[in-house]
Amino acid sequence: MSQQISLPAKLINGGIAGIVGVTCVFPIDLAKTRLQNQRQGQQVYKSMVDCLIKTVRSEGYFGMYRGAAVNLTLVTPEKAIKMAANDFFRCHLSKDGRGLTVFREMLAGCAAGMCQVIITTPMEMLKIQLQDAGRLAAQQRKPGIIPPNRLVTTNVVLSRSYNVVPNTSPRAVSATQIARELLHSQGIQGLYKGLGATLLRDVPFSIVYFPLFANLNKLGKPSPDAAAPFYWSFISGCVAGSTAAVAVNPCDVVKTRLQSLSKGANEETYSGIIDCFSKVMKREGPSAFLKGAGCRALVIAPLFGIVQVMYFIGVGEFIMSQSSLKLISD
Repeated sequence: MSQQISLPAKLINGGIAGIVGVTCVFPIDLAKTRLQNQRQGQQVYKSMVDCLIKTVRSEGYFGMYRGAAVNLTLVTPEKAIKMAANDFFRCHLSKDGRGLTVFREMLAGCAAGMCQVIITTPMEMLKIQLQDAGRLAAQQRKPGIIPPNRLVTTNVVLSRSYNVVPNTSPRAVSATQIARELLHSQGIQGLYKGLGATLLRDVPFSIVYFPLFANLNKLGKPSPDAAAPFYWSFISGCVAGSTAAVAVNPCDVVKTRLQSLSKGANEETYSGIIDCFSKVMKREGPSAFLKGAGCRALVIAPLFGIVQVMYFIGVGEFIMSQSSLKLISD
């Protein structure tokens, strides 16, 4: 790898890609969170499409974007750190500009995944509370699922703002409110609840994604020294992203359950990763770990396809005035 890595340019590329991607696929991510948090006998949504339709009917169009603000704010550093860290470690693990072995590619991906959780964990923590609020409200409205006076919440501000307490007038909640309350009641560790599960999801994801993308992208190169075509980088990013997303979906289910602060009366609480895994397996079966897998693949595929497009075009390098935009392959 003879060309020096420009970290500021990589940060810009990752940030722009994250914002564009999240804006496009956030409603699917909301459906994924709500489907993953459903328990047997308490299903409000039958599928992703059913979830989105019911969300629009009960919460309006912008209900599909609950939690998007915190995601859009933090996805820039999150994606930027992930992509820039991978490039950084790949550069330092390469020998004399030669290509990396699969093991070294996996090692670079592992390091990138470990770096990103600094931002990912609090981002996911806040986003999940906002995304899941509509599911709890829908459970409360649906007869025969949860008696209105038996909803359990772990936080006064959350229960008040999420309308999970009956006879409360509708009030909006913001990520700032949740963050302030968590910091006040639990300290910084409140925002990092589920850190272990996040690592368990994101490190394997990066180990699978980055080597898979690199090797798929090589197949589209007309020659070893040439860049793959624009469309091939996009397809490679989509395939690698969706494959890695489905592979780690069980970890994502565990993470979502652990980070959900407000629960229905019949929804169990978990003391940690092992406790969550064992309870889900015992009460819902192995299929529960695949909840939301299709949604997650639909979210991750275009998101990482867009990431690779941003890198291909070189938006960050253009903004840093290091090169012109590359709209076609050399």
